[in-house]
Amino acid sequence: IENTIQAYAAPLFRAAGLEPSNIKIFLVNDRSLNAFVAGGQNLFINTGLLMKSEHAGQVIGVIAHETGHIAAGHVARAHEAMNKIGNSLITRPLLNSYLRTQEATADQAAVRLLDSTGQSARGLVEFLGVLEDQELLPPKHQDRYVRTHPLARERISYLRLHLSESPYTDRPISRQFEAMHRRMRAKLHGFLDPISRTLRRYKESDESLASRFARAIAHSRKLDLGKALQLIDGLIAELPDDPYFHALKGQLLFENGRVAEAIGPYETAVRLLPDAPLLRVSLAASQIETNDPAENSRAIEHLRAAVRADPGDPHAWYRLSVALGRDGQLGLSAVASAEHALLFGRRSEARHHAARALKRFPVGSPGALRAEDILLSEQEG
Repeated sequence: IENTIQAYAAPLFRAAGLEPSNIKIFLVNDRSLNAFVAGGQNLFINTGLLMKSEHAGQVIGVIAHETGHIAAGHVARAHEAMNKIGNSLITRPLLNSYLRTQEATADQAAVRLLDSTGQSARGLVEFLGVLEDQELLPPKHQDRYVRTHPLARERISYLRLHLSESPYTDRPISRQFEAMHRRMRAKLHGFLDPISRTLRRYKESDESLASRFARAIAHSRKLDLGKALQLIDGLIAELPDDPYFHALKGQLLFENGRVAEAIGPYETAVRLLPDAPLLRVSLAASQIETNDPAENSRAIEHLRAAVRADPGDPHAWYRLSVALGRDGQLGLSAVASAEHALLFGRRSEARHHAARALKRFPVGSPGALRAEDILLSEQEG
């Protein structure tokens, strides 16, 4: 799912003069319809928005709008405006007016980005059209997107005017993006919806790839692993070079206690997609659970690669601390535990692990230096 969003977003980021690798994309497990920018170059997208979207163009339109916010530095400017307004009695009207201006500016940026990447803005217009009538509802009944992105009629009118003028309005969404969208929604519905609802949505008579994908997940949650594996094996036979099907098979086996059998599918997934740190973490988890020292050593290498690629993943640091501890590398294990604690804001715990690590390293060694950095940063914080 993260790779799908990244594929949608990267062309828009580049068109806006932004480096895609500098922008962090976070999936929020929340059923409400929302997407927002926070903390500078951080884009948050709710699973509810993805699940309710009808096609890839709607998601791409929302990402284009949020990219407009990032490129214009709207988050920082909103904070500045709020500080200037202070405790004035007219704070709310002024703030609402300021937000509406920012939304209109982000819309203008969005359509420019969509045009410059040769994509239609129809999806964005459709998405906002769904929300258009919600402004008349009491706030508690509005979708969260409406509350965080004020919808003025002028915004909708501007976007519809753009559709009447853009040469890309009727350009279809790429088949690849549409296929990715169907699979993304299938995975989200498979894991997040009640099992019965997933099986009603993706009927057994539907032999599409997305349907089989969703049903494989649903049957595994029903503890019908045989049926789940039959479906996923069929998908692998059809598309043997698809890393995500191998990863799902590994996940289903691991979660059903067949740990050793999960390693092979995960290894295939990592071989096919070596730059995906989450796959390496999942493979390492299976290797650690075998209690085999050789597999544990291989897990350490995968986890080191994972934290290099994504140092903000607490699960990777936790797994690495366990694997290093089992390997007898207690100093490095303590450093990994400190990194894990830091990511959760547990400062005293991080200091404890860093101090413990320092006792196990020679002065000036890389491990000692990192432990000292953690202690110093926590003292300064």
